[in-house]
Amino acid sequence: MNTLPVIDIVVILLYLIAMVWVGYYFSRKNNNQAQFTKASGHIPGWAIGLSIYATFLSSNTFLGVPGKAFGGNWNAFAFSLSMPLAAWVAAKFFVPFYRSTGEISAYTNLEHRFGSWARTYAVVCFILTQIARMGSIFFGLSLTLQALTGYDMKLIMLLTGICIILYTVMGGIEAVIWTEVVQGILKTVGAVLILYLVISKVDGGISAIHEIGVANNKFSLGSLNMDFTTSTFWVVLIYGFFINLNNFGMDQNYVQRYHTATSKKEASKSIWLCVWIYIPASFLFFIIGSCLFAYYQQNPELLQSIRIQAATERLGINASATDISLLAGSLKPEDFGDKVMPHFMVTMIPAGILGLIISAILSAGMSTISSGMNASATVFSEDIYKRYINKNVSEKSGLRALYAGTVVFGLLGMFAGVLMIGVKSVLDIWWQLSGIFAGGMLGLFLLGIISKRSGNKAALIGTFLGILVILWMTFSYLIPEEYAFLRNPLHANMIIVVGTLVIFLFGVLFSDRSKNKHTQTEHPNI
Repeated sequence: MNTLPVIDIVVILLYLIAMVWVGYYFSRKNNNQAQFTKASGHIPGWAIGLSIYATFLSSNTFLGVPGKAFGGNWNAFAFSLSMPLAAWVAAKFFVPFYRSTGEISAYTNLEHRFGSWARTYAVVCFILTQIARMGSIFFGLSLTLQALTGYDMKLIMLLTGICIILYTVMGGIEAVIWTEVVQGILKTVGAVLILYLVISKVDGGISAIHEIGVANNKFSLGSLNMDFTTSTFWVVLIYGFFINLNNFGMDQNYVQRYHTATSKKEASKSIWLCVWIYIPASFLFFIIGSCLFAYYQQNPELLQSIRIQAATERLGINASATDISLLAGSLKPEDFGDKVMPHFMVTMIPAGILGLIISAILSAGMSTISSGMNASATVFSEDIYKRYINKNVSEKSGLRALYAGTVVFGLLGMFAGVLMIGVKSVLDIWWQLSGIFAGGMLGLFLLGIISKRSGNKAALIGTFLGILVILWMTFSYLIPEEYAFLRNPLHANMIIVVGTLVIFLFGVLFSDRSKNKHTQTEHPNI
């Protein structure tokens, strides 16, 4: 078992104590639901922008992006390049809409537009997305800390989860935002430190990294062919646009922050600040992955322990040494990319600095998880508890529902993380799950905003057909080989694209036949 130097343990403990203290500090203000969910609307735009940036820059980015660059190339960077267009759409249309309605939940207005089924459907999709997201981040955190300490991944998830739940429950959205401001800065500094340390360990420095990268096609953004069956540049770019539009336009994590801003203008500014920081920051992580590839190309003997670790996770600790050794020898770089940066940290980063970088990785995960907990609790309170359980809720019982929801969703996220132990790529699993769960929501939102004539029946038909298509695209790989022609031929990242378009297009197609009391004229803001 690896043991961290005392100075690193002290740095990490001080960071965790500081995060819990922030939650305690803001707990004194949380005497009503409005303060807990939207900080009474007095957070400056720059802080919200850094908060959104910190949510985007999760441990999936911190570990998954270098892992993808190490095992493949810079194809996934096309995701970041799609952000400006999605941000423009969100700032121009979605932010003014949400600010004008005053509804803290992103999904309340779906009931006004299409009926209660639409709101319930979106809530279920959002909650499943958040549980999957938090699970993938818990997994990423525990993977790193296990490599550094040797402790069981489940125990690591439990301990970090308790800290996150504590400051999120106590401080509400204001604690989430201000801790994320600190976390966003810390994780960026940590990334710069890692980059410097990796470059300093490569013989020949930047020129050698460039030479090795070019020789191994590490800087490619992917094929420019119009092929949607593999992860080409266009597949990732289109997927990124739809996911980012989903994030900025209808994800409760972001919509809730728009309500914390002092004005509509400040809320829109926060989106653009996030974009212009995140794009170069994500690029930095791709560079780190390429630098790590160059380092391990020069020191291939160091990869054996990483291969053994990956093989052991695949087969289980009870597998024979022979089986583990055979599997380890057959693994490709893309099969263990997520484990490379933790290995480098364990073996090459000096004491003291290691504690700071671990804190940066913790902050990368904690910011996204705390945001997900708070947003999920808000949706539970507004769209489930107040809608179906207690319509005449008091401030006291409303706060209790928010507290309980935060704890429950935190525990569900930890459980999802346990289920993900052993996956090949944390970034791949998150992208696939988010595409599946979010695919149906975005189409419904766009139908409500763009199509003036689509009513309840049209939306219901479109959503039903969209769900069928999403289920087929997701699970058609299970179809027997003799019926392989019935399988989904497209890349998994296209699920959200096709699902969204099916719901929207069929909703528009059936709009002329739809007669429903939920009409555009009754809800002019939609």
